[in-house]
Amino acid sequence: MTRARRRVQELKGFYLHAAIYVLVNVGLIFVYAFSTAGGFWPIWPMLGWGVGLLAHALATFRLIPTFFSKDWEERKVQQYLDNDKKG
Repeated sequence: MTRARRRVQELKGFYLHAAIYVLVNVGLIFVYAFSTAGGFWPIWPMLGWGVGLLAHALATFRLIPTFFSKDWEERKVQQYLDNDKKG
């Protein structure tokens, strides 16, 4: 798979994750609105899942270093190949 296709798949995966997050949490808010439970309990799954979504966003948009990404693997392989040539 080319680098461009891999990148598009990463973006697609993040957008799908974000869309599902929004839909599920809107559903939880509707359940809360029509229930008699006290306190805004949907905040807990929203926060927990939100942390995961934030981590996914940071990795997808390269806002934090991903030490063991495919790019890292390719650079390391090339480094070892270059070292072998120097011998």
